[in-house]
Amino acid sequence: MKSSTRDKAEGKMHQVKGRIKEISGRVVGNEDLEAEGKDENRDGKIQEKFGQIKKMINK
Repeated sequence: MKSSTRDKAEGKMHQVKGRIKEISGRVVGNEDLEAEGKDENRDGKIQEKFGQIKKMINK
């Protein structure tokens, strides 16, 4: 698997995990878990964009 494709896939995975943590934290009232989820979601978006940039550079 290409590096750019792997980054995009892992980024999506982190976004999903982050969103689940964020919602779970909100439901149970755990602000730390909610914040952790937001951070992981944001990091996943960054990683996905990084993969898109790599793909554009390699063209």
